[in-house]
Amino acid sequence: MPAKRILKAKTVDVAFSLPADVTADTVALCGEFNEWSPEAAQLQRDDDGTWLATVALEPGHAYRYRYHLDGERWENAWEAENYVPNPYGSDDSVVVVV
Repeated sequence: MPAKRILKAKTVDVAFSLPADVTADTVALCGEFNEWSPEAAQLQRDDDGTWLATVALEPGHAYRYRYHLDGERWENAWEAENYVPNPYGSDDSVVVVV
């Protein structure tokens, strides 16, 4: 009988960004894909000041996320694919990975 191998699900690199005019010292990407952890994915400033992070996500899913600025305030993606209400009285951004 041949040995069975479990292959790791393929992922897609998804780029997340905020415009350069976002005023913050630190920006964390928090979402369902990292258990909303502010330590899991930090955005870095590009040469033009844009905040950027790339995360490998499994395709075929929609993921809720938000940005956590300076560990104090939440910001949605300015051009998210969708927004859905969360239990805290605001909305989460949504990205659909195909």
